[in-house]
Amino acid sequence: MRRILILPTALVLSALALTGCAAGGGDYSSSDSAGGVTAPQAMDNESIATEDGTRADSADRQVIVTGWMTVTVEEPLEAAVEAVRIAESVGGRVDGRQEYAPVDGDKGSATLTLRLPAEGLSATLDKLKELGDVQEVSLNSTDVTMATQDLDARITALSASIDRLLALLEKSTDIDTLISLETAISDRQAQLESLEAERRYYADQVALSTVTLNLVSVADAPVEEPVTFWDGLVAGWTAFVAFFAGLLVVLGALIPWLVLAGIITAIILLLVRASARRKERAATAAAAPVVAESGPAVEAEPAAAAEPAAPAPAPRTRKSPAKKSE
Repeated sequence: MRRILILPTALVLSALALTGCAAGGGDYSSSDSAGGVTAPQAMDNESIATEDGTRADSADRQVIVTGWMTVTVEEPLEAAVEAVRIAESVGGRVDGRQEYAPVDGDKGSATLTLRLPAEGLSATLDKLKELGDVQEVSLNSTDVTMATQDLDARITALSASIDRLLALLEKSTDIDTLISLETAISDRQAQLESLEAERRYYADQVALSTVTLNLVSVADAPVEEPVTFWDGLVAGWTAFVAFFAGLLVVLGALIPWLVLAGIITAIILLLVRASARRKERAATAAAAPVVAESGPAVEAEPAAAAEPAAPAPAPRTRKSPAKKSE
């Protein structure tokens, strides 16, 4: 019984090892085909080494093209509608759209993210250039040929590995073997789906180029310079009116600030005056006791001056000695 169980288990393990080697061999073969080419040949754009060792010309290259274009038009919003129509007419689509309202004398602007078929991209760009005056055009290309070939090889190897595991799963009757096979199949299936999603992304990027279209407008043209007396008079009057109009605008902008400054100034003046009054009152209160002490002495002087002066005493005469002897 043990020999019967060991034999299928050994077969399953050997099959798993072989499928793993096949998947790894696919990766090795694709990377070997890329690494076996010398540097000058790898950079050559005319031909690229394929998985089986043959040479592919430039028509088999996988190139992702991205870029942007700026066009000046009279009506950007209307031009945006026309650009969408052109993109859809050639089999493309619009992945992003932004429109801006007119401001500061212009007529607005629009920005479109267009996905255009890589085949016939130049003809489509020529149609977009007819919308107005082209200001800037920039296109960039990225070669992903080696990446897509590597993905194709890995997808093929994993698909073959899964097919072999499924064949073993149908023939297996042991529970442990079935569990091992289902686990291996699930892991490889998840890897396969991830690789297929990445391959689809590359296919979409290669098939449809991404171009960002900017549609802008110029501001209104300035007034022509005067050449006659009347034109000069009109220009002078216009400038005079514009000057006072601008002055009124400036005054209108300054009035709120002036009112605020006036309120602050009035508050400061009131505080300064109140402080000055408090100081005057404090000085007056401090001088009042001094005036009260010196007041009665000052009033006594006029009273003494009003009284009549007392008569001066008569001088006494001294008798001479001669008269005494007589």
